[in-house]
Amino acid sequence: MFKKLVPVNKEQHKTLKIKAIEGFGYAKDFHIASLMVHEFARAASVYPIVFIEDKAQDSFRPVVLLGLNEGENLFVGADGKWQASYVPAIIRRYPFALAKVNEDGQYTVCVDEGSDTVSRDEGNPLFDENGEPTEVVDNVKRYLGELQQMEAFTHEFCNHLAHQNLFTPLNMRVRQDNQVKNITGCYVVNEERLNNLSDSNVLDLRQRRYLAPIYAHLTSLAQIERLSQLKEGVTGLTPASAEKAASPEQATTTESDSIH
Repeated sequence: MFKKLVPVNKEQHKTLKIKAIEGFGYAKDFHIASLMVHEFARAASVYPIVFIEDKAQDSFRPVVLLGLNEGENLFVGADGKWQASYVPAIIRRYPFALAKVNEDGQYTVCVDEGSDTVSRDEGNPLFDENGEPTEVVDNVKRYLGELQQMEAFTHEFCNHLAHQNLFTPLNMRVRQDNQVKNITGCYVVNEERLNNLSDSNVLDLRQRRYLAPIYAHLTSLAQIERLSQLKEGVTGLTPASAEKAASPEQATTTESDSIH
């Protein structure tokens, strides 16, 4: 997604401006997108929500499946419009991101200088004539800060489910071009293990506010069929406008792909 991500500072970016995002072409090669627990309820009606191994964190992380092949996003149309009513927050943050400054947990806001939305001539400035951050920077800081808090909650959510041994591999079989394709690398919550939890563990899940996203995740798996339909050109989805959505992961198979 990012071409040249650099920290925002008033010396280097005193004349930098941000144009309105007109499309989502920058995400056309994303076959998965990370998701926060807080997004599960809205995303579940559109995308399959699964979990993949996060080797960097030695844990799992939730993602939405956007395509059936690597480098394929079935939700970005030829015109760059997002072909669904909800866009994952990780994609909406573009062209901004947080970068870790040190081991003390400090972060700084970065901007992608290689983005088409970045300009010196048009758009909303990052700094005013006195070198002070504008409302654009303030809004971005607030939005990215909220995402960071959601990410921490999501990390705790995944760690707890893993500790309860609730994750199990999901082997998806989808039909493409008259062939059955096996897609591996995804994990889901095992319903049998979930139902066999003790009353105290279920109560703990509820008190942690984990039950609702778990059931949203399980419900979302019905959307795997929608990906197959999109692949075949059957949409029936409502496009999201860039301006609105861009505010600051026993058949015989012939192919096998792994989600990562």
